[in-house]
Amino acid sequence: MASGTTAPPPPANLNRIVAASLIGTTIEWYDFFLYGSAAALVFNKLFFPGSDPLVGTLLSFLTYAVGFAARPLGALVFGHYGDRLGRKKLLVLSLLLMGGATFAIGLLPTHATVGTAAPVLLTLLRLVQGFALGGEWGGAVLLVSEHGDARRRGFWASWPQTGAPAGQLLATGVLSLLTAVLSDAAFGSWGWRIPFLLSGVLVVVGLWIRLSVDESPVFKQALAQAEARKAARDGESEKLPIVSVLRHHWRDVLVAMGARMAENISYYVITAFILVYATTSAGVSKQTALNAVLIASAVHFAVIPAWGALSDRVGRRPVYLLGAVGVGLWMFPFFSLIDTGGFGNLLLAVTVGLVLHGAMYAPQAAFFSEMFATRMRYSGASIGAQFASVAAGAPAPLIATALLADYDSSTPIALYVIAAAVLTVVAVGVAKETRHRDLAEVDTAEETASAKAPAADARAV
Repeated sequence: MASGTTAPPPPANLNRIVAASLIGTTIEWYDFFLYGSAAALVFNKLFFPGSDPLVGTLLSFLTYAVGFAARPLGALVFGHYGDRLGRKKLLVLSLLLMGGATFAIGLLPTHATVGTAAPVLLTLLRLVQGFALGGEWGGAVLLVSEHGDARRRGFWASWPQTGAPAGQLLATGVLSLLTAVLSDAAFGSWGWRIPFLLSGVLVVVGLWIRLSVDESPVFKQALAQAEARKAARDGESEKLPIVSVLRHHWRDVLVAMGARMAENISYYVITAFILVYATTSAGVSKQTALNAVLIASAVHFAVIPAWGALSDRVGRRPVYLLGAVGVGLWMFPFFSLIDTGGFGNLLLAVTVGLVLHGAMYAPQAAFFSEMFATRMRYSGASIGAQFASVAAGAPAPLIATALLADYDSSTPIALYVIAAAVLTVVAVGVAKETRHRDLAEVDTAEETASAKAPAADARAV
């Protein structure tokens, strides 16, 4: 182990860190996915009435996409302060923002009550959700990555990733329960508000757990070293994290963005757009589609740690590439199974799709964390991940719905996902394997490179 490397924490402490990250990300993703499901099921009628049903769904998904537009801003702001002040403080803030916005959506008046002000308020709250989630992901996975043992970092860092299917599971489960026990009229009138208001209770639980964990030891060490360097340079300030990222790690940022294309697009097609396609084109009931996503999300949750553990054995790249190629190959069978209208085939289509997605999503946390030095890691990982979401996950349900409206066929949608898979295969294929990297060694290498840069500049002058 390199000199200065922090020893792995005791298992009990690491378990608490993992639990805090997992519960926090579950709540954040519950809030985010709840909006996506509601956008597909009821928001088109409540906030965009008078439109053709498919046009109303498009407008509803447009407000859904707005949340993604705010994620890069969240990544920049939270990444900057997370690299300067620490991971824990920013994670508490992100949870408060996300939970507060979701709770407020549950109190919103609809178009029938306040007219055009309703979709405007909905869009503003969606922007707050996106801003918060843009800062959440990087901090949650880094808190675990920087506490854990390098030999099992892929496994431990994959647990915050399970917050996505857990949040999807929770959101879909609540909606599925409500649609089962309430009539369509009752659900459309007031029942849809219940899962949004439930977020307030979940946030209180999440805050209690998050406030109990310690700051990352790797960050504390890097902060102390930065202060020492600053003192040695007579108080000269270090570069902004974003500047260092763009100067030294722009290739890694591009790799991270490319790696997210297939992962992000396939996920939202499989879990959000499926609610539109199955109900409008395959004649499947809303309840049946929700149940399929619910069961598949449980399987997704279970396989992510397994894929993360495999990445510790064979590397991040092979597992990631397996998922990208698999998702691309699965798209035509995916839609063919759904078109049969049978629940078993629908469940098989969504489950296999999410298992293959997990092969990309599981190693992603460790893979991105290992690309960057500690004092720019929050910024670098967040920027790479969240800027890609604007081009990938944000428009995915919107593009898929538009393609369905224009061509009345699933073929263009399958080709859309396949094209994203090709981009991801290229990005991950040119990346370097990172699973053996020690985070403290990455910091040492970065410090050496930074020290050489001024000298080289001086010689050039």
